[in-house]
Amino acid sequence: MPGTGRGGPDTAMVEAARGGDQRALDALVADSLPLVYNIVGRALNGHNDVDDVVQETLLRVVRGLPTLRDPEAFRSWLVAIAVRQVRDREQDRSATQKRRADLDTADEMPDPASDFAALTILRLGLTDQRREVAEATRWLDADDRGLLALWWLEETGELRRTDLAGALGLSGRHAAVRVQRMKEQMQLARTIVRALGSGSGCAELRAMTWNWDGVPSPLWRKRFARHVRDCADCGRSGQGMLPIDRLLAGMPLLPVPAGFVLQHFQAIPPAASEAAAHAASHLPPGRSGVHRASQALRQERPRGVFSALSHGPVAGTAAVGAAAIVAVGVLVAANLSPQKPAAQGVAPQAAATALPPKSPSPSASVKASRKPSPKPSKKASPKATKPAPPPPVVVAKSAKKGVGVWGMPGVSAALKKSGASWYYTWSTTHDGIATPASATFVPMIWGTDSVTSQNLAKAKAAGPYLLGFNEPDMGAQSNMTPEKALSLWPKLMSAGKVLGSPAVAYGGDRAGGWLDKFMSGAKAKGYRVDFITLHWYGGDFNTANATNQLKSYIQAVYKRYHKPIWLTEFALIDFSNGTRFPTDSQQAAFVTSSTKMLAGLPYVQRYAWFGLPADKKPGTGLFTTAGAATPAGRAFQAAR
Repeated sequence: MPGTGRGGPDTAMVEAARGGDQRALDALVADSLPLVYNIVGRALNGHNDVDDVVQETLLRVVRGLPTLRDPEAFRSWLVAIAVRQVRDREQDRSATQKRRADLDTADEMPDPASDFAALTILRLGLTDQRREVAEATRWLDADDRGLLALWWLEETGELRRTDLAGALGLSGRHAAVRVQRMKEQMQLARTIVRALGSGSGCAELRAMTWNWDGVPSPLWRKRFARHVRDCADCGRSGQGMLPIDRLLAGMPLLPVPAGFVLQHFQAIPPAASEAAAHAASHLPPGRSGVHRASQALRQERPRGVFSALSHGPVAGTAAVGAAAIVAVGVLVAANLSPQKPAAQGVAPQAAATALPPKSPSPSASVKASRKPSPKPSKKASPKATKPAPPPPVVVAKSAKKGVGVWGMPGVSAALKKSGASWYYTWSTTHDGIATPASATFVPMIWGTDSVTSQNLAKAKAAGPYLLGFNEPDMGAQSNMTPEKALSLWPKLMSAGKVLGSPAVAYGGDRAGGWLDKFMSGAKAKGYRVDFITLHWYGGDFNTANATNQLKSYIQAVYKRYHKPIWLTEFALIDFSNGTRFPTDSQQAAFVTSSTKMLAGLPYVQRYAWFGLPADKKPGTGLFTTAGAATPAGRAFQAAR
């Protein structure tokens, strides 16, 4: 018997799960996952802790289910647990931050490239006013954002008002007052978003944004709100807005991300594990065949298991709709296949591709001792032995993950298969490259000659972000002094975009270096630089060494400027004596290790591998002209 929508799952299913029916518990957890994920995800604004909080919520549900007195109250009870876990997480994080001194673990910045608003816009293709609503959620306080998450689910029919009020511990009347206040804050935030994005030419608002770091905050909300109320031009931004109720009601739930894994639970209630062979007639069609998790998985769960499947084995999965649900003990996964090591055999590669529009930086950013990497074996395989086909790879999604792209045959198909959420072309255009629905294009003003009204107009129309000059500290690249870059910077600011610094080839952490001179000059002139853009190439082909060197460099840059960071070129290339590349397996290992590290640094908002096209000779490319992923390409596809 299927669930009952607004009222939650079938009471017979809840009763059976409470009584120890393994299959019923599997189905109940599977039904609960999207609701819990949306509550926690929107309340935490897509923070990296979402996975852990969802996991802890479902673990508490499984442990506490035998004590639930009223099966009909399951949905309200589930929501209350999720809200409590969000609050506990916020309290723990606040207390921890007060004890932290290391910049490595300093206050984590909201990431406008990876939060739920961005995912909503990207995945649902929202109309203009719905897009504004999604963007406005970033301006809400944590409490209002949590309430919005619950009210949103009420508007989409997933919760009742009694569920919402019960989760907050409020009466129905008090809950209604809280919702109304939240909606008023949301309306104010929508007006701010519209004013900032209107390009109305308000000189006062433009002057205010010069010192804004591009990250929504209560302080800047207050400043912008005061201006919008007092400014006749900006105040008109709020005219013609549809009620938020009508807009949100048509926005479906966000899907649980591919690869979302819950595993390694400790102390699963005995009743849930002792009903191994019990068959339940009340289960909805298609629930049969769900595998039970091995009792061997009763061990303590390591934190952050969602970022890498290698932390532990997945016991068993079963398809439920489009998601794979891991049974109790492992509990839940969405669109999951176990990761496998890249195969040694590589599909035959096609002829050489066209050269990129630039050459990579000739210097690694971190000078460290280098150990010579082993040379690839030149022994040919027996003629009768054919290379093994590469194993299937689950393409993981991450809003941080991007790639530098230039023209080659099949470039659009390769971009889509890569799993990149964004890309750039060192230009304001992407001629000949079709942007997949799952990705966005970010323009760049490459150098002095690129600062034209035509290019600025293209950049203005391309999206919310704009990348600054490319390697101005290199003679073979945009090659300009900090003073020259500063003289042109107001023109880039005039595009009204979230603006990245010039991307230096090296030395971004060095006092008195090119970037330091530019940033000091920008600060003195009151110029706006919203995030720092970096390039990095490593000549040490040892995976652990290279990853640590990259991390140390990024940390040093963040320590100096305290701004979000985009790493827009990186790979393993040794320029110390000519140009030397690692083996395919070494490059692939670095992709896996470095992307995992970058995903864990909250101040790294985005990264882009160099680059998408792969030549037939050793290099850094992800896809051949024949459309086959290289070992590095398969590692990039799996990166989260």
